[in-house]
Amino acid sequence: MAISPRLSPAMQVLTTAITKAGKRLLRDFGEVEQLQVSQKGPGDFVSQADIRAEETLRQELTKARPGWSFLMEESGLHGAADWEYRWVVDPLDGTTNFLHGIPHWCVSVGVEKRISADKTELVAGCVYNPAGDELFWAEKGMGAFLNDKRLRVSGRRNMLEAVFATGIPFASVPRKPEFVAILNALMPQVAGIRRFGAAALDICWVAAGRYDGYWELGIKPWDFAAAQVILREAGGTITDPDGNEPYPAGNIVAGNAAMHPRLREIVAEGIASIRS
Repeated sequence: MAISPRLSPAMQVLTTAITKAGKRLLRDFGEVEQLQVSQKGPGDFVSQADIRAEETLRQELTKARPGWSFLMEESGLHGAADWEYRWVVDPLDGTTNFLHGIPHWCVSVGVEKRISADKTELVAGCVYNPAGDELFWAEKGMGAFLNDKRLRVSGRRNMLEAVFATGIPFASVPRKPEFVAILNALMPQVAGIRRFGAAALDICWVAAGRYDGYWELGIKPWDFAAAQVILREAGGTITDPDGNEPYPAGNIVAGNAAMHPRLREIVAEGIASIRS
């Protein structure tokens, strides 16, 4: 995997840490049947691999940036409450895929900067797919990259030619009626809809032009913090269904400039049709 010399010192720290955690996960992936697995909730799992990867990231990033705080999927908040910079970490996005031997999962780390007492912004992100040795990364204002190749969203404008991706609510997770309403409205208008099961990686695929858009309901901040920066730096748009800033949590709609408005409209109408 070649990495561009454009990397800032902070991004060099991040890419080193995330690839180290990813390589260890890849070894675990080869022995997945031997991992101890526990259930966080219906259809939601955590494994030894998640915990080890998170600890690797925490150790490596703390060593390089001791004053930065953390928001981590498995262990929550760490560091000072009055942080200036914070790592937003999902050590293993796509755990269910991982545990079933499906090579569509990733490590995701975003960088959040405090602008004022009540405002922050995402300024950098890195998403690593160890199974494919693909490192998606971006810094605000510097463009988005896949390894050393510049990323750009697709140029498709016709919905009938478009392929979208999504996250489907599982088990007892709510929002199923809203999701079904959106799906019923969208399916007749597009070439295809995919559900691959790793939000951060799926949004990066929108940034790379592989998908034309993505939506998900009830997404968590660590699921998309890094990918949000990557998508925007690749020329894409990401909002909530009402067109507002999606971070830190909630419902998201992502796409290229031509597809996003229509997809956002369909998602908003689907949610409204159930709540009305």
